[in-house]
Amino acid sequence: MTRILIALSVLLIQTLFATAQTGLSVGPPRLYFVANGGQSQSLTVDVTNPSKDYTLELAASMEDWDYSEYGDNVLYPKGTLAKSCANWLSVSEPFFALKPGETKTLQVNMLVPRELTYTGSLPVHTAMLFVTQLNPKEGNQRDGANIRIALRSGVKVYHRFNGMDRPDLEIRDLQYIKTDSVGSFLELGYEITGNIWLEGQMRAELLNQETGKKVSLANSSFYALPGDMRKSYIEIPKDLPKGNYLASIMLFYGNQQLVKAGELEFSYEPPH
Repeated sequence: MTRILIALSVLLIQTLFATAQTGLSVGPPRLYFVANGGQSQSLTVDVTNPSKDYTLELAASMEDWDYSEYGDNVLYPKGTLAKSCANWLSVSEPFFALKPGETKTLQVNMLVPRELTYTGSLPVHTAMLFVTQLNPKEGNQRDGANIRIALRSGVKVYHRFNGMDRPDLEIRDLQYIKTDSVGSFLELGYEITGNIWLEGQMRAELLNQETGKKVSLANSSFYALPGDMRKSYIEIPKDLPKGNYLASIMLFYGNQQLVKAGELEFSYEPPH
């Protein structure tokens, strides 16, 4: 029998974000703008050249991006998406150079169009700020060919309106899936029903209903935008003993410290 239980409660969650890339460091990984039509706001991004002997020539540019159904980043040309805010952005120095060990702070400016107003169908806007190396460095030779390495690092940009911050999601589906070639998984489907982006954590536990033994699976982070319909797959350990299990999936999200939970009963038999 399959049973899905949805629950809402209050918990404390803290999420840390960090980014690093060999040869080029750009941070923070996300910029959050909050402004209404006609308003402007400035935030900063630090760009560092960690090299000891190579000067980087760099350029800042904008593109559009979105999430796939599975949470992967998908890039688009600047101004392609309806929720794009790429054309609202400017950078204090679009072209610059960094000596070895040098750090530069860029001012990222957003000017929201005066006529723009909040709508439930398009509550947030996004863009991607890229910092790209213009002077590729020669790498190791392979099969007689010279390899030139150019670095590129991105910062996600979010925009929302003042006072519009209702985080929410709903679990739509939870299934047990068994495949001969890959293994067994829990497939979780959920929808972002609030009006702001969500950053949260997913936790899963398996309770053997015959022995009472509980197995905690690895936690994972998720990021999503309003209106996203998502699918996440949680692998079931191959050494899990045979038995009838109750799976509990919990999604923690939002500054309001909320959680949604789903439960599923299933029978598990290890692969032969």
